[in-house]
Amino acid sequence: MEWLLSGLGLVILLLAGDALVKGAVNMSLRIGIPALIVSLTIVAFGTSAPELLIAISAILEDKPGLALGNVVGSNTANILLVLGIPALLAVMHTSQCNTRKSFVFMIAATLLFIGLCFTGTFTAVSGLILLGALSLVLLDAFREAGAHRKAGAAAALLAEPEEDVEGADPDMPWWKIVVFLVLGLIGLPLGADLLVENASIIARDFGVSDTVIGLTLVAIGTSLPELATTVMAALRKQADVALGNVIGSNMFNLLAIIGIASLVGPIPVPREFLTFDLWVMLGASLLLVPFVFFGRDITRIWGIILTALYLAYVVIILV
Repeated sequence: MEWLLSGLGLVILLLAGDALVKGAVNMSLRIGIPALIVSLTIVAFGTSAPELLIAISAILEDKPGLALGNVVGSNTANILLVLGIPALLAVMHTSQCNTRKSFVFMIAATLLFIGLCFTGTFTAVSGLILLGALSLVLLDAFREAGAHRKAGAAAALLAEPEEDVEGADPDMPWWKIVVFLVLGLIGLPLGADLLVENASIIARDFGVSDTVIGLTLVAIGTSLPELATTVMAALRKQADVALGNVIGSNMFNLLAIIGIASLVGPIPVPREFLTFDLWVMLGASLLLVPFVFFGRDITRIWGIILTALYLAYVVIILV
């Protein structure tokens, strides 16, 4: 039964990821703002929902290390695995995406998070600092969206429908867009929870410890919504949604998930995080520099490299 439910969870994730990409892309068309900005907000928040649910649950169950490990592990998986696997299926033309500012924000959020880790414990004050930084990022995103909408209104009337991309329909009715978004936002955490819970049962049946499950399976499981969304975005040739989803999700994980969880209860930082895991997360983030600043596409070769690096990280954790 666990195998069947795990498969069902995976199917729900893929369908929900497809729905969320369709909804986000067509919403951006209807309101006249770039799909990148939509993916940095709505899509990123939706795909980070499993991390939020697990973090709050972990704090309430007096397992704060799980909350922190899940976020750090998920951010590493988001870049190495979530961008690596889709690139094996289809080249992501990230050279056409303007993600420089959002990437700089992500690196700044990562450095802020690492700095707070060295205080020893995430407290309510730490949470407020993280949430304050998140509010600045969101304000900038909405300001940019408003400016883009005004500047592009006249040009949009004369432009050819830019979306020959499958699933993009400038005339899609609002009710349909809302249905796609709602199905995606509900289906992603539901599918992830179903898959993680039943895969954990399977892992325990094979004698794998709870600690190893938390460091690997839970982190990968909560990154599956991002993976599902990014795979569908890559197949639909929406590289801006794919890259924006990963960058936005990583910012949400660090600023919103830990920020909110810190208000629920204190989160001590294990020593091994300060010497290894945090720096792996930062190193993985910096691997995006060639794609963001030097116009590189994420090709299949890069997909192999990123995926291999993640597998090596998991092996090191297990050893």
